[in-house]
Amino acid sequence: MGWRRIPHLLAFALCGALAASVADAAPDFPPVLPGAVLRFPSDGGAHPDYRTEWWYVTGWITDERGVERGFQVTFFRVRTGIGEDNPSRFAPRQLVLAHAAIADPAAGRLRHAERSERALEPLAGADPGETRVWIRDWQLAWTQDHYRSRVDAESFAFDLRFDPSGPPVLNGDNGFSQKAPDPKHASHYYSRPQLAVSGSLRVDGSTVPVTGRAWLDHEWSSELLPEGARGWDWIGINLHDGRSLMAFRMRDERGESMWSAGTLHAADGETRVLRSGQVAFTPQRRWRSPRTGAEYAVEWTIDIDGRRLELRPLMDDQELDSRRSTGAVYWEGAVRLFDSGREIGRGYLEMTGYTERLRM
Repeated sequence: MGWRRIPHLLAFALCGALAASVADAAPDFPPVLPGAVLRFPSDGGAHPDYRTEWWYVTGWITDERGVERGFQVTFFRVRTGIGEDNPSRFAPRQLVLAHAAIADPAAGRLRHAERSERALEPLAGADPGETRVWIRDWQLAWTQDHYRSRVDAESFAFDLRFDPSGPPVLNGDNGFSQKAPDPKHASHYYSRPQLAVSGSLRVDGSTVPVTGRAWLDHEWSSELLPEGARGWDWIGINLHDGRSLMAFRMRDERGESMWSAGTLHAADGETRVLRSGQVAFTPQRRWRSPRTGAEYAVEWTIDIDGRRLELRPLMDDQELDSRRSTGAVYWEGAVRLFDSGREIGRGYLEMTGYTERLRM
């Protein structure tokens, strides 16, 4: 949901500190309502009237030596409520933020970087009507029939192309993704699973060609985190048989599920909506961060309508500290999905609200 993704809900959470800081001055943000029809490619672009929005791409890539790594690139857009009547183009009405990371077992932890800017052509922005969001030389854009993302950070860089295997997958009720018992807590949410990846990766001073499989989420919303909610857990998994699975749960202060949902999409295009109660996350093995002290469940059992699956990480330490941009610390990492001990898919797991309650 990556809303990030919730779930992956993510962007809401990650941008929460910024959004909450201007809540008292907030304008009237449009609500997310059921029945809205998402149209493409226009809804691939920005929706600047809404409070928060993000474009989130994660995946597994393999280099020519067979080394496997995970990667993440996420762009966030936040309507701040500041300077809306100010005619100056420098007024910070919209912020653009970005996170990028490589999950590299050889490094033992995430290589990650972050950026943040006010939306200001040509420095940073998010285009309505088409997928194009950027901060300086970091970007994600749709061109004719594929996405492309470029990131250049101190310890890594990548230039990746993502080719879709089919049309966008609408999550929830035709793109209306409810996050809590009160339907006002919802996002417009679609996914692009099973993206074929090609391109290049630079780590440790060497640039190598890579291929792989990725997942894109795009969500936008105007509501803050539901009362009593602390954070969420979310997965986006590309299954080896061509299907895809998105699932999430919203957690309360005790760590119990407040709401859960998901989408199981078949290779032939059939989509099955998983309602609250058909998705259950049960934590198994835990790992404690030596930097923040946060404890995350890095292995899970995931029950999908009575079918029990197992989730295991590429590596334990995939914590991302984004306090210099969005203010959040979260675990975002490459995982494998197993059924009775047999690997059936790969994707990403996101866990938020484990250091402190998200403020969004």
